[in-house]
Amino acid sequence: MIRKIIRIDKDKCNGCGVCADACHEGAIDIINGKAELVREHFCDGLGDCLPECPTGAISFEEREAPAYDEEAVKEAQKKLFVKNQAMSAHSVPKLQNWPVQIKLAPVNAPYFNGAKLLIAADCTAYAYASFHQDFIRNKVTLIGCPKLDQVDYSEKLTEIIQNNNIQSVTIVRMEVPCCGGLEMAAKKALQSSGKFIPWQVVTISIDGKILE
Repeated sequence: MIRKIIRIDKDKCNGCGVCADACHEGAIDIINGKAELVREHFCDGLGDCLPECPTGAISFEEREAPAYDEEAVKEAQKKLFVKNQAMSAHSVPKLQNWPVQIKLAPVNAPYFNGAKLLIAADCTAYAYASFHQDFIRNKVTLIGCPKLDQVDYSEKLTEIIQNNNIQSVTIVRMEVPCCGGLEMAAKKALQSSGKFIPWQVVTISIDGKILE
């Protein structure tokens, strides 16, 4: 059928994605850095995307195009809603103790009883996107930065490990040399505690990957 539908000038498009966000029907995607009308049957021709385009890349035209399919749009919107709900549930914060700074943490606290202890460098939570899900979940978290705090954490960590029933210790650090101080302090605390506790060190690269 011949009907009014949007047209996107790729030469003018800067790939900002504003039009894709403005399109409530989900007719537009960003592909290879350019906006594209990928679902013509989702475009109702009303042009919500038109005033949002900062480069004037979007206009109307009349041409052969499939009819607007409102039922398909509603079904797609329903699936997107379910997906977003699932993602929201997945991204619920996993932190279960406070304070988290090693300097501020108590030596004894109920949450240490039977805990899997996470000792992490401050920057790791910013560098690694799934930090809550992959590291904080089901663990008691302590964080610090030996370079900024300019302290030896080993004495405090030794007291925490000695005075509580710690089940395991995971040390998460960045690949940068200054994080070595945190790793050494945690290892020293494990040795000084006189306890045999399973432990591991995970190193995060500056581009957010786990290094083997």
